[in-house]
Amino acid sequence: MSSIGVNKVILLGNAGRDAEVRSTSAGKSVANFSLAINQSFRDKKDDNVQRVEWVRCVAWGKLAEIAQRFVTTGKQVFVEGRLQTRRFEDREGSQKTVTEVVVASLRVLGGAPNASRNGNGQGVAASETTNAGSETVPF
Repeated sequence: MSSIGVNKVILLGNAGRDAEVRSTSAGKSVANFSLAINQSFRDKKDDNVQRVEWVRCVAWGKLAEIAQRFVTTGKQVFVEGRLQTRRFEDREGSQKTVTEVVVASLRVLGGAPNASRNGNGQGVAASETTNAGSETVPF
């Protein structure tokens, strides 16, 4: 019997800061940014509770370059991707574990004052489809 798993994340939140872009030793661009996901609900006492969940996001290649240009503090961003947990050693030598969303699709919707938009008033969208070898989507 085969086991099938699904690792898909869909987020809509506001950028906590401008996307930070670096290059790997192989020359590939990688962008890191965080999204604040707002949630409100009523507790048992019928009080309105506001909660913010912070999510780390990482984008690679062309998506990193797009994030660098358009993901700025306060902008509303729609992200699709997958969860990834990785371990690393910090500067003091202790082991750290981080869970983040590896971005596969990114749409900047706006939300910040003076948010830049493209010419037709729509937000900026991109997805990681460069491995297919074609610039068009077949559907």
